[in-house]
Amino acid sequence: MPTSSHPPRRQFLAMAASALATPAQTPRHSPSPQIGILLATTYTSGSIESRLDEVKAHGLSCIQWSMSAAGLPEMPGEIPPGLTARIQREAAARSIAIGSVQGTFNMCHPDPEHRRNGLLRLRTLAQAFPSMPIHICTGTRNPNSMWRPHPANNSPEAWRDMAACVRDAVAIARQSNSVLAFEPEVNNIVNSARKARQLLDEIASPHLKVTMDPANLFPAGTLPRMKEILEEAFTLLGKDIVLAHAKDLDHDGDAGHKAAGEGLLDYALYMRLLRAHRFTGPLLLHGLTRAQVPGCLAFLRARLAALAA
Repeated sequence: MPTSSHPPRRQFLAMAASALATPAQTPRHSPSPQIGILLATTYTSGSIESRLDEVKAHGLSCIQWSMSAAGLPEMPGEIPPGLTARIQREAAARSIAIGSVQGTFNMCHPDPEHRRNGLLRLRTLAQAFPSMPIHICTGTRNPNSMWRPHPANNSPEAWRDMAACVRDAVAIARQSNSVLAFEPEVNNIVNSARKARQLLDEIASPHLKVTMDPANLFPAGTLPRMKEILEEAFTLLGKDIVLAHAKDLDHDGDAGHKAAGEGLLDYALYMRLLRAHRFTGPLLLHGLTRAQVPGCLAFLRARLAALAA
């Protein structure tokens, strides 16, 4: 019998389905953050190698490094020869990316010498980790803690000193091809997304970007406006976010101190906003114990999977 010139029925139906597929029916691959962790605040003891082993065992592939995990001050005056190479070698051996480095000091401390010393130590860190994002803190007039408020934080003089210090820090970052990432934090000089935008526009440098931690964005009495505050933050800062934190809060008027998924933060909205702004950088667990890591990691992965679905 002659062979039909038409394709078999099964093949025909497959071809027809393909031809009729709409963009909504075609799978799309949207970007996802890389889930990681602030190494030194969770894995608080052990050698460099043992801490990285724990990160690997928990299924994490990205960290924010702190020199305190190597037995040094977080902002050391000097770094022993070979130490940076060892850190990078041991992380690479476990397929762990160093997504950022902790470089916080009080950039608005009332003592100018404190700020100058912080800049010197930032230079040491930037030279040791060139081309690496460095997490910084805009600080506070509180002389005892860069994470506590002070009545003078809203003064023009406080902003002037902070902005000058940030400008000097950006010059250091330019020389090492690094990016500095500060976070808006209710207790700091830059305590809102609007002030973060003001600082970005004032410094106007590609070497200054943002760490987004939504648990730190709520002054007293503002939790009922969570959706509005989060959406405004991403509208103002979305294109400049290079690092993101994953922790939680149980009250406003202070930075959040709860593990991700154990407080009041609208994580469904947070994940949607990160996705909408095509954030693919490190999403770093923060403010949790070793024992909380598996649960928080599963929580984040479930939220991301729900978005992808």
